[in-house]
Amino acid sequence: MEPPLPERVAYKILTEEQMRALEADRFEGAPIDIADGYVHLSTADQVTGTLDAHFAGRQGLFLAAVDLDAAGNAVRWESSRGGALFPHLYGRLTKALVLASGPLRRDEAGHPILPR
Repeated sequence: MEPPLPERVAYKILTEEQMRALEADRFEGAPIDIADGYVHLSTADQVTGTLDAHFAGRQGLFLAAVDLDAAGNAVRWESSRGGALFPHLYGRLTKALVLASGPLRRDEAGHPILPR
């Protein structure tokens, strides 16, 4: 299933430990990724909802911008929370797929500032 509007970048929310593993190109996935068999990603419009649903109150988080074009056919758009299509990466998230990353920061309204 393809998204209604093509997305070229998706985001992975990572703990500090996971970010270090990604930077060393040893990231095997978050526990939920390993359990589900794919790396969970969010579009720019979905990041806030993912943070609120799965990372509320967590500190020390990072965001990585993932190049979906470079991931090619390893990305599948699948229905998830509320029936929305989410990008799922069936394969390893390597540092070669990361366009930008950094600590999670929020703007004055509380929205995450996405790495570019």
